[in-house]
Amino acid sequence: MLASPSPAQPILSIPPLENGDRLSRAEFERRYQAMPQVKKAELIEGVTYMASPLRIRSHGEPHGNLIGWLWSYKIATPGIVLGDNPTVRLDLDNEPQPDAVLFIPGRQAAISEDDYIEGAPELVVEIAASSAAIDLHDKKRVYRRNGVQEYLVWRTLEGQIDWFGLQADEYVSLTADERGIVRSRVFPGLWLAVAAMLSGEMALVLAELQHGLSSAEHDEFKQGLLG
Repeated sequence: MLASPSPAQPILSIPPLENGDRLSRAEFERRYQAMPQVKKAELIEGVTYMASPLRIRSHGEPHGNLIGWLWSYKIATPGIVLGDNPTVRLDLDNEPQPDAVLFIPGRQAAISEDDYIEGAPELVVEIAASSAAIDLHDKKRVYRRNGVQEYLVWRTLEGQIDWFGLQADEYVSLTADERGIVRSRVFPGLWLAVAAMLSGEMALVLAELQHGLSSAEHDEFKQGLLG
């Protein structure tokens, strides 16, 4: 007796997004938008990366603390935009979704008609488990090539914050002063007490930021944005 034929598998009009897919940016967006249950996917050098579930101590809490620091700077600096996990259209092969971005609309990056960031934000922030993560390799090269002026990576498992500035088309490390404070070159007044951030002492982080916000350089920068 012949076996009954198995029912035909349904043909999906839009294929699902899968880790490792090599796609154009347009096709990546088409598949991503068709999967609203997916909260984070990125296209890096034409390859799809989809995030695993995020742990609280190695990602969620550090992410929240960095956002709090950046938000405090944003509200004191009219004219800049802070994004939390926004999709960024960098080029035809790269559409990352950084943990945070800070940018001045109309300079290097703009908000598109369909509400995405297009171009390179001045500052990109990523949280990585370790130095082996894509954030310190492929993503770093992509951000450098596209002109992201500053790139901050918090390696949570290694207890290290790396803050890079673009100089002569290469990233160089921004060094801390004698008090352990790193100061942004692109956003005057954005000061980070690195040891306090690493230990979760947010009152100290925000107190040091307040010193930056009270500086003459921040006032001059703010006046330039308003003028």
